[in-house]
Amino acid sequence: MFENIGEIVLLFWRTLLALPQTWRQRQKVLDQFFEIGNASLLMVCMLSFFIGGVIALNFGPALVERSLANAVGGVVGLAIAKELAPVMMAILIAGRIGSAMAAEIGSMRVYQEIDALRTMNINPVSYLVLPRIVAIAVALPLLVIFSVMVGWFGGAVVANFNHQMDIPFKVFFANMRDLVELQDVVNGVCKSFCFAILIGVVSCHQGLATIGGPRGIGRSVTKAVVNSIVLIVIFDYLITSLWILLAHWGLI
Repeated sequence: MFENIGEIVLLFWRTLLALPQTWRQRQKVLDQFFEIGNASLLMVCMLSFFIGGVIALNFGPALVERSLANAVGGVVGLAIAKELAPVMMAILIAGRIGSAMAAEIGSMRVYQEIDALRTMNINPVSYLVLPRIVAIAVALPLLVIFSVMVGWFGGAVVANFNHQMDIPFKVFFANMRDLVELQDVVNGVCKSFCFAILIGVVSCHQGLATIGGPRGIGRSVTKAVVNSIVLIVIFDYLITSLWILLAHWGLI
């Protein structure tokens, strides 16, 4: 475990050193960005809409029974912006994009294409890893912003048409505006950026460490997704704790 952690940190450091070459790899970055972004929009839209609806459906009636109907919009808004949107989108991207990254790089590793790159004096980190990490670090925060807006709309639709709540759109969003602040959305976006780096580095590392033929590729894909999800949950707690501490000190 500690060996893997050390290799992941080392790969991240090598990627940071290769950042000045991003412009040279811009076409690969754009290709990866559109693969991550465009191909995921429909799934993000559906998932976010129903997450917002489920949150409103679970908490809305209980709040209305306790004469707290004005808090429904704020509860849905905060839950989606600070936690559910960044975490669920990160898990979605880890399963869809992280697995693809590990499979692509792992197959290149197994069939000695990475060795061929080194033979041609091409750095695999700058050629393969850098474009993927830069693309996912840009795409995931944008997807989270889109997810937050769709999730809010989904919660508003359920709150409006559910007979137990019957909260108009205007009242729902007015209450949300009173409780949800810009820094709450920024909190979720910052989390998603950190999650994107984790997914990219872990998936690329597993791909580069692949051995054992097709079966090894399958193991690498599984490890990439599982390790990414575990780290997302752990870092979600750590980032939330740090954010609360900074807010307590008045730094944010």
